[in-house]
Amino acid sequence: MSAYLKNIEFEKALELSSLVQYQEGQVVSRTLAQNPAVSITLFSFDKGEEISTHSSDGDAIVTVLEGDAQITIGGKLHSLSQGQTIVMPAGIPHAVAAENPFKMMLTVVFPYPRG
Repeated sequence: MSAYLKNIEFEKALELSSLVQYQEGQVVSRTLAQNPAVSITLFSFDKGEEISTHSSDGDAIVTVLEGDAQITIGGKLHSLSQGQTIVMPAGIPHAVAAENPFKMMLTVVFPYPRG
């Protein structure tokens, strides 16, 4: 059994968006990997939900799996649709908001070694 990935079936074709469900009035997350080098998390956002402005010490890649996302990076708003990806550079303030329900995969690559 792998010690690297969790909360996901191995050796099975999966649709990532089906692994995290919408919940009314919430942002729901499902962590697939978390270690000093990388973090991979699936999210679902209900309409009107958001992750407020913050920054990370790693470069973050958002891939929209379902719906549309509003992502602000360094004060600039970006509208993304299903299948689109954007990079949020390390150290730059960013936020994620849902005008309508959407799902995304967040991959963060950290400087290594982290201390």
